[in-house]
Amino acid sequence: MSGLISMVRPVVGRVRGRPALPLVIIGLSVALAAFGPLIAPYDPEATNPNDALQPPGLKHWFGTDQLGMDVFSRVIAAPRVDLVIALTAVAMSAILGLALGLLAATAGRVTSGAIMRVADITQSLPVFITSMALVSFSGQNIRNVTLALALVITPQFLRLVRDQAVLVKGQAYVEAAQVARTPRLRILLRHILPNSIEPMMVHASVMIGFAMLLTAGLSFIGAGVRVPTPEWGSMIAVGAPSMITGQWWASIFPGVALAITVLGWAVVGEAAGRRLEGGPVGILIRPEPVR
Repeated sequence: MSGLISMVRPVVGRVRGRPALPLVIIGLSVALAAFGPLIAPYDPEATNPNDALQPPGLKHWFGTDQLGMDVFSRVIAAPRVDLVIALTAVAMSAILGLALGLLAATAGRVTSGAIMRVADITQSLPVFITSMALVSFSGQNIRNVTLALALVITPQFLRLVRDQAVLVKGQAYVEAAQVARTPRLRILLRHILPNSIEPMMVHASVMIGFAMLLTAGLSFIGAGVRVPTPEWGSMIAVGAPSMITGQWWASIFPGVALAITVLGWAVVGEAAGRRLEGGPVGILIRPEPVR
């Protein structure tokens, strides 16, 4: 995760003067996820061995792969798989991380310690290897890929929410509410929860791009989405052997599409995080009056 951020930050500075560009990238990826297979000029899963490895031209704009599938049609249809997996996995991990993070911040020392130790152990494992092992154990399909990604991403949100909730608990308005004997549930819902959600939502944008990279990586090694389902990682894998003989298009076009999409999500998340950091009280929002 830190490697993704370090690669993105130099690019963030270059596109900061063009704030609409990342939003356009995200909007385009969402639109392709919704309508890509419908507007594709060819069936994204149809094979035609007679047209195998055709170079880009008027008939096939991005050429064809080894199986004769139209690369352009598959590139614009792939977000329906990649983005849906990423969005679902991040949503699941955010919900689970929010619940566990709040519990770790507000529960007793034993419960909190147990939750954080499990999170530490999970984060100490290589994310990609863990995801691959989970998919191999549970079965290779889109549902299991999504669940595996959700499990390995959850500690990111858990630690973020827990740290933020602990910070909020130390604020004067929360201490005043406790002195006024405000019920703990009310303090949690009115003060701690709202201040813990906002930074988590900002982080989710970066994690969507990270989840897309994980999905593509799993598919690239054959542990994720299977051919002929259009997915950028599997497309790169299918076209990779032909690159040494000069047929570069089957891998380059899906690779560029993946890189641009991940960059768009990461830049938006980074920019949103910087705006929150510029607030008068860090990332804390205005508390409600104590009643």
